[in-house]
Amino acid sequence: MFLAEILRTFVLGVVEGITEWLPISSTGHMILVNEFLKNEGSFTASDLYLYVIQLGAILAVATLYFKKLNPFSLSKSREERLETWNMWGKVLLACIPAAVIGLLLDSFMESFENWYTVSYMLIIYGVLFIVIEKRKKTFMVDSISDMTYKTALYIGLFQVLSIIPGTSRSGATILGAMLVGCSRGVAAEFSFFLAIPVMFGVSLLKILKYGLSMSGQDAVVLLSGMLVAYVTSMISIKFLTNYVKNHDFKFFGVYRIVLGVIVILYFGISQLANAAALAALFVRGW
Repeated sequence: MFLAEILRTFVLGVVEGITEWLPISSTGHMILVNEFLKNEGSFTASDLYLYVIQLGAILAVATLYFKKLNPFSLSKSREERLETWNMWGKVLLACIPAAVIGLLLDSFMESFENWYTVSYMLIIYGVLFIVIEKRKKTFMVDSISDMTYKTALYIGLFQVLSIIPGTSRSGATILGAMLVGCSRGVAAEFSFFLAIPVMFGVSLLKILKYGLSMSGQDAVVLLSGMLVAYVTSMISIKFLTNYVKNHDFKFFGVYRIVLGVIVILYFGISQLANAAALAALFVRGW
């Protein structure tokens, strides 16, 4: 059983590390992977595991952008340190809407954690990515330092949409940032930075809600998953930052639509098959 959990945590860590940063919905992928792994009732299927493993992904952002995020760096000039504090001010302001609304709707939104909500959101946002990228647009914000606090708050309001399962936190913030005039690179980078307080807060919330009543074995499984998510996130973040230099997000839009259709077909056919089996049993009994 322990070996099976280690294998599952490796797979889930890879999925978390890739899908958390790309605008393709980590929730949608986790649902599919857990279904394919027949992962029910185990520690790696628990909400505690699925949310706390995100801490590994957060550490990847902190590692890659440590200098840029560090307002105390002695290698920075006084002006650069002030600019770093200014950037953190924008990040924290943008997190307020999601923090307030997320806390209020946390329990309510858990009822929407199902395959049909996820599939619909995958498809809807996939279409939005394609439509927005096809429009002619001029990006007015080419760096976070050029971003106003008002723009940061608007992006934070878009981030609230990510409380709907299947939306993708990075997807909602990147789309929102582009709609208010940010370049693809700035949209992606600001999305990375927003993840630090948001994901840390969500993980802490789930820890407080579900507790840390883990066995030593569970702790090893969780730490292993976090490590895998950390390493995979490093690769995923570097990929996205390089990708947006020469490409748009239409590919991710198409990917989301295809994945959404796959989710609908897979779970829809499974439910029809179960219904047919129950009907056959009923007819035989009758």
